[in-house]
Amino acid sequence: MTKPPIETMAQLSDVEIGVFRWAAHHGHLSAEAAALALDLPPESVRQAASTLVARHLLRPLPGAAGTSEGRLVPVAPEAAAATLLAPLETALREQLAHTERLRGEYSVLAPLYSESRPSRHSQAATVEVRDLKTVIGLIDDAMARCTEEILTCEPRRGRPADMVEHAYTRDLGLLQRGVRMRTLYQHTARHDTSLQENVERLVAAGAEVRTLSELFGRMIAVDRETVFIPHWDEQDGAAVIRDPSTVGYLCQVFDQAWILATPYRPTHFGNPTITSDAKLAIVRLLTEGMKDEVIARRLGMSLRTCRKHIAEIMESFRAESRFQLGYLIRARLGAPGTTGADLDHVVDAVCGSRGLKGRGERKAAVRERAASEADRGGGGGAPPALSQA
Repeated sequence: MTKPPIETMAQLSDVEIGVFRWAAHHGHLSAEAAALALDLPPESVRQAASTLVARHLLRPLPGAAGTSEGRLVPVAPEAAAATLLAPLETALREQLAHTERLRGEYSVLAPLYSESRPSRHSQAATVEVRDLKTVIGLIDDAMARCTEEILTCEPRRGRPADMVEHAYTRDLGLLQRGVRMRTLYQHTARHDTSLQENVERLVAAGAEVRTLSELFGRMIAVDRETVFIPHWDEQDGAAVIRDPSTVGYLCQVFDQAWILATPYRPTHFGNPTITSDAKLAIVRLLTEGMKDEVIARRLGMSLRTCRKHIAEIMESFRAESRFQLGYLIRARLGAPGTTGADLDHVVDAVCGSRGLKGRGERKAAVRERAASEADRGGGGGAPPALSQA
């Protein structure tokens, strides 16, 4: 009887397991007796017997032909598995040996390449990749070799669901291998339902996540040896950096941002410091003369939310216009040359919850004026944000 390929063998059914149990108990298989005992049609027992013979779990008695009645006896599962799987295991061992031989040949050639290119390390300190598929492949390969830590700085942005799931599967595998994973998002990401869902799964697996009002840009660092950053003019590209000095500097920037960031806890989405942090970041950018669209993009929030915050800031300072807002901030700071800590103090004092009480009647009017002023002068064609690989 021709046996089916091992790849086509399905899982044993309850009927086949029951027939094998009966044969093991009685020392042989009688289709009629087994059918009567198991309350099955004799044909079903014969079909099950045929499958068990193909699995080497039943065998004909020596000198018997085919699977005649009373001629089949059970085989120990360990022996049956060895008979069935031995050829496959032998082939796999041969393939593995062949793979190791080829890897050894490549290892022998590596020193020759280094000798012929003495400046290879300096030339390859930064590699530009313009193809998204290649970028993803390089990131996956670097992470597959990772043994210690992954650092990710991720400004909020939408990604296709298949890419999110691919990244989750990859990251989960890293965490299960004991790799430490730290990720920075912007505060606004706490209100993204789909992102919350993905982050909660990773945090439950051991990842560490924090948020900050404004991030320095997208970055992935692997074992503090390789860093991926967006390509400067290619939307789907990336720069792969291996220069130790540059990699070390970027990782230090991440570490500093990590210290300043707020820990993400899945059960606490509305952290009370987030709103004040957002307002402080907006005031800083307003004092630099940035327009609403640029501020919204820098802070990872919608233009509508950004203008809502600006209106609330104006209402807190009792400002009738943005010019007056700037004047009032400067008046509270005092002489030129004041520090960022002074600005923090002014914004916290004025935009805190106590400063907002008792002014609800003016909020709608101020927001209307802020929106009107933004429509007149707040727009502008800011250059598109650097696309992130």
